[in-house]
Amino acid sequence: MRLLLLLSLLLAAPLAFAQQGGAPSTHGQQEPALVPSARPALVVGEVATERFRILYTARSEGSARALAEQIEAVRDSFVRVLGRDWPGKTEIRMGADRAEYEALALPGGAPPKWAVAVAYPAHGIILLNARSHTGPEGFITLRHELAHVALGQFSPVWPRWFQEGLAQHLTGERINVTHYAALFRAVTQESVIHFEDLSTSWPDRPVDVEVAYAQSADFVAWLAGHHGPGPMNQLLELVSRGEHFEMAFGKAFRSPLSVEENGWRKSLATRFGWLPLTTSMQLVWLLAPALCVVAYVRRRRQQAARLAAMSAEEAAEDAALRVLAAEAEQRGLPPPPPEVPEWAEPPPPEEPRELVEDEREHGPRPPKPTLH
Repeated sequence: MRLLLLLSLLLAAPLAFAQQGGAPSTHGQQEPALVPSARPALVVGEVATERFRILYTARSEGSARALAEQIEAVRDSFVRVLGRDWPGKTEIRMGADRAEYEALALPGGAPPKWAVAVAYPAHGIILLNARSHTGPEGFITLRHELAHVALGQFSPVWPRWFQEGLAQHLTGERINVTHYAALFRAVTQESVIHFEDLSTSWPDRPVDVEVAYAQSADFVAWLAGHHGPGPMNQLLELVSRGEHFEMAFGKAFRSPLSVEENGWRKSLATRFGWLPLTTSMQLVWLLAPALCVVAYVRRRRQQAARLAAMSAEEAAEDAALRVLAAEAEQRGLPPPPPEVPEWAEPPPPEEPRELVEDEREHGPRPPKPTLH
């Protein structure tokens, strides 16, 4: 009886961890329970590399083999930035379309309808839609999810803002107009969120979600820019050993998280307020599309006005010719000849020239030789 009770507690422990204190997967969802699960029925084979196992369906085999040729180099780039590699093999499940992509998800971990990729960090698994992966943003999305797996393998206790911020920093997603606009709106409206409120949860409103992603990416980039890669690598090392994040942060950066956050907040007005917007190149990127549209519309209007003027001029000339023809007909005169454009008039005939004395005696001179 005691043995059965012990077994039931052991089986229930992973589920309780996933439901109560487990680390979130990407997109803020709770990660499925850490229990063995069968390989999805759609999987027909796998491609193995040194540190990856890529499962594919019958229709995604080509994409999986193409990915296998590049994925090790992506992981090497992460190791160079993070200063360390994560253990074991990472599994990537690739479906050919949305239906296969959702069918390959872990039990209890269905991806959101808007997500084209999902990472299960504690499991070391990434779920990819091959159709979306071949698009222009495909590799950026893969690198983002791979960053989540790396952090999840180091430790399950990262704050949510740090997970998202570091993932965006590693993939370069922070350098875009969307993030700039979100932070500009947050700064001017004084709605920047405290990172303490972004440690375990994410906002509900889409507008606040944009701000949360943008400020997480900017804060991690700000830390890396002010302190270099050393403290960030030390933070990863300390937390992976089991140290609490804020305590490890203080040791690595030699400053409390609250002090660094206050310094970052003070810098926002000079980087995302009205003054930098009117003096930086970001203004050009923000206004360039609108200026192109205005220039296009103005050009079209000028062309339309020019064509209308030409049509009116031709109509006036035709009317004048008709009036002259009518008057000539009334007087019994022949109609006026149509105007011939200058380019259509034949050139005047060349007048014969008198031969000079030399030409009379010896004939015309041969042409002068040209140099070749």
